[in-house]
Amino acid sequence: MKRPVAPARISKTQYYLNIALEVSRRSTCLRRRYGAVIVNNDQIVSTGYAGAPRQTANCTEIGACVRIKLGVPKGEHYEWCRAVHAEQNAVIHAARFDMIGASLYLSGVSAETGKPVEGAGPCRICKRMIINAGIARVFVETGTARCRVFEVADWIRHNLGELKKVRGRLVPVMPRGY
Repeated sequence: MKRPVAPARISKTQYYLNIALEVSRRSTCLRRRYGAVIVNNDQIVSTGYAGAPRQTANCTEIGACVRIKLGVPKGEHYEWCRAVHAEQNAVIHAARFDMIGASLYLSGVSAETGKPVEGAGPCRICKRMIINAGIARVFVETGTARCRVFEVADWIRHNLGELKKVRGRLVPVMPRGY
């Protein structure tokens, strides 16, 4: 008698990205639903999803999104958004000691289609928080067999892409939308 063949075991990266996807289902954003999971030494340290600050009305309750109404492109004018980002929520719910050297897994899907957000990655503000939290790398779901991996040390080395050298001096790079 043949033994039943066990299904292929998913990688740990995919396991944590799947958890981040499930966390994203709590998101109250009408535009994109993000979930984040911070993992250190194979231990989940924290999770977070995109949503309005505690005890304030969220976009699903209001039934509107200012950024959608104004046609704001992806990556611009996050200050107009009611939501605290998934990465931000995951970071503020954990102790820095537990995040040093950790990995953050991020999954984002379109609220309209449910498909992974193309070119997804932490915004400029989230990158700063991730650096200060001591997180070492970020894995982002792409909807393909491979995820995007960001090494936080690269963000630091390249000044988050916010500065460039001009005639030997560092000068600010103006972000899109300004």
